[in-house]
Amino acid sequence: MGTITINGKKYEFTNEKNVLTIIRNAGIEVPTLCYQPELSVFGACRLCTVEDDRGRCFASCSEEPRDGMVIYTHTERLRKHRKLIVELLLAAHCRDCTTCDKHGKCKLQKLAYQLGVNQVRFENHREEQPVDFSSPSIVRDPNKCVLCGNCVRACSELQGIGVLGFAHRGTDAVVTPAFNRLLGDTNCVGCGQCRVVCPTGALTIHHNMTDVWQALGDPNVRVVAQIAPAVRVAVSEAFGLPKGENSIGKIVAALHRMGFDEVYDTVYSADLTIMEESAEFLDRVANGGTLPLLTSCCPAWVKFVENEFPEFKPNISTCRSPQGMFSAVLKEYYRDEKNAKGKKTVVVSIMPCTAKKLEARRPDYHTYGQQDTDLVLTTTELIRMIDAHGVNFETLPSEACDMPFGMGSGGGVIFGTTGGVTEAVLRRLSDGEDTPSLDAIADCGVRGKEGIREFTVPYKGIDVNICVASGLANAKKVLESVRSGEKNYHFIEVMACPGGCVMGGGQPIYGTKATRVATRRQGLYNADSDTVIKKPHENPLMDVFYNGPFKDKTHDLLHTSHHE
Repeated sequence: MGTITINGKKYEFTNEKNVLTIIRNAGIEVPTLCYQPELSVFGACRLCTVEDDRGRCFASCSEEPRDGMVIYTHTERLRKHRKLIVELLLAAHCRDCTTCDKHGKCKLQKLAYQLGVNQVRFENHREEQPVDFSSPSIVRDPNKCVLCGNCVRACSELQGIGVLGFAHRGTDAVVTPAFNRLLGDTNCVGCGQCRVVCPTGALTIHHNMTDVWQALGDPNVRVVAQIAPAVRVAVSEAFGLPKGENSIGKIVAALHRMGFDEVYDTVYSADLTIMEESAEFLDRVANGGTLPLLTSCCPAWVKFVENEFPEFKPNISTCRSPQGMFSAVLKEYYRDEKNAKGKKTVVVSIMPCTAKKLEARRPDYHTYGQQDTDLVLTTTELIRMIDAHGVNFETLPSEACDMPFGMGSGGGVIFGTTGGVTEAVLRRLSDGEDTPSLDAIADCGVRGKEGIREFTVPYKGIDVNICVASGLANAKKVLESVRSGEKNYHFIEVMACPGGCVMGGGQPIYGTKATRVATRRQGLYNADSDTVIKKPHENPLMDVFYNGPFKDKTHDLLHTSHHE
């Protein structure tokens, strides 16, 4: 333990890794563009520079704290320093702020306002670069890049992919895929974590809002929505409601008012996923199938395996993701002329995930030659559409999802957080003479904050080895340990985004990462507690599905072949 004097007041510190952390813990905000607590220190922007009692200036993000330090965070010298940095960044920056996707949420824009940068004295001599729309998930605009390196480190350190990197030097330096390829031509998995850490509009969501508005305005089109579990705990804060509050009822009401004909909860198809995936797992165990079984709910994870570990393709579950299952079921339901009533059906899925936009286009997510999911909106796009429609979200009464697919279990709800799929599978397999309680299942090791969690559960005389991982860099470690023979698992769940779908690339960004993941995760667990039906197989609509008009089409609608 030591003490640091900041702006004339002493503060204690223990194991903080840098001076910047101590400053922020003291309630003092020092601006940064390149600092992300979960990433390595880069020290590129120099905005966090502070001054000590001897007049020495240094970047607080890369300076280790020492007992007895005396620093000042907002001297006149530092204000001029930061103002000049922002002015120079703006001089080499596209300044079409009012039409920028990040308008109002751009850190550079915010800093310019805070520091009083109301004019830019320098000319922009950088050649304008084309905007890259090649990825269905992410749009890359090099003209708005400030070279903070956040996306480079996130792609490499969090996801272990390294699609983005620095090229050239000095004033010619750029962040780009290798050989300046289009993002859609790389091994990008569309997870959107680069967009989450980008402080400007250089990396943004590839929007589908215009297409959805057009579909809603067509009287000959039936627009059907499905809402993913993680969306319900990320919308509230945007409209002044408590963080992590379950707002599924208000979302349904808002969508109805916007013109959606039918609104369903993807929790229904999460239950279908568990029914199919648990059956597939038991079949593989009983009949010597390929193990470990890899979950297939996360499209970024599936594409990661296909790109980086192709030898594990046969291990991927043949189950479609909940989005894929539900869209296929909805399209099949409206193929019946009695249900179609002469209208074309457009399925819109509302997801926390940018990779779902890529998944919707995959050929193996087409049924009978037809694309199942027509359009994908992220949570961020949903918030913008609700706001654009003039809906007073805060005062909306809650409405129930439509039938006949309007019911799901608590096991389906927790799909939105890492470990949720595995916990739902364990609930499905838990029936018997020695049925463990829900609390016992939750405490077996499936829940937690660690990026890699491994535990063993007994099932009918077998010790089932399970691994739960989030973040593709962690997933990479897991698969490498399996490939080397170091680890022997029966079941592996992976979510590409650290923390699971609640931290997806399409979720709104409010507050700190730790706060977002904690409140949203707890919001899903609270929603699970409030649900009467806890286990997927207890959902009465499962019996309706398996013994109803879909019973002979189960495989066609719910399964695919990732490895072919």
